[in-house]
Amino acid sequence: MMTTLDQMREARTALDTPLFAALPGDISASFEFFPPKSEKMDAQLWDAVQQLKPLRPDFVSVTYGAGGSTRERTHATVSRIIREARIPAAAHLTCVDASKDDIRAVAEQYWADGVRHIVALRGDAGEPGAPFVPHPNGYRNAEELVRGLKDIADFDISVAAYPEKHPDADCPQADIDNLKRKLDAGATRAITQFFFSADTFFRFRDALERSGVDAPVIPGILPVTNVAQARKFAGSCGAQIPAWMDGLFEGLDERPAARQLVAATVAAELCRRLYAGGVRQFHFYTLNRAELAYAICHMLGMRPKERSGE
Repeated sequence: MMTTLDQMREARTALDTPLFAALPGDISASFEFFPPKSEKMDAQLWDAVQQLKPLRPDFVSVTYGAGGSTRERTHATVSRIIREARIPAAAHLTCVDASKDDIRAVAEQYWADGVRHIVALRGDAGEPGAPFVPHPNGYRNAEELVRGLKDIADFDISVAAYPEKHPDADCPQADIDNLKRKLDAGATRAITQFFFSADTFFRFRDALERSGVDAPVIPGILPVTNVAQARKFAGSCGAQIPAWMDGLFEGLDERPAARQLVAATVAAELCRRLYAGGVRQFHFYTLNRAELAYAICHMLGMRPKERSGE
């Protein structure tokens, strides 16, 4: 844990020297993908996995939808990553449209396939703002899902955190109390939804500390190349898109390379500010593209690593 003096020194360094000069590479990263829907998307995903593999991520995660075909694609993707890429892979699992028996069947199959890490989520059904309705024989929330998974096998479990409050929560403290219940139920860590201000994360971290939450909380980073798409994502998770972001990307619709550069700059600056505040673990929402996440990790001092025997 960084001391106040260390943080002050880091803050001064971030202001007085080139932001990314001489960083020691003492960070770790994880990367999130979504299951492909076509052969072309599958090739794109696998290319991203191969590009990010040399960074030796803590884990990669694969999202999960309510439909049966999406579940199958998630399962196939996670199994392939473990089997062929040999990267620790976490499978997302939600309560949506699933009975407890359904969850057990999926979890037991994951365990049999070598999956030891689950990202346990309540999930959302329908349009943003629509109330969540649990399956009549299912889990009502992520806390119950975590307890159920722990009864099935000794999974390492991650849960979601919301620095700007989940849309369903009555107030920020109620949301923190819910996170604490999920961790107390057996989760190891929390991964935040994306945000665009380092102060947002730091205020959240301070609030968690005041509430007695001491489990690791990893900031989730979304490098934005499409503001309209990011705004759609934000609507379902309570994140705020700052007004200045529209201006930054204005006029770049037909300039994809420039858009990528702007996106990398914005996300890297956010990560550097988080680093200055003591953050050393990052979770990147890749949207199945490796370039931005790889570039940001590189700027933070992370370099490819070799395992003995490889």
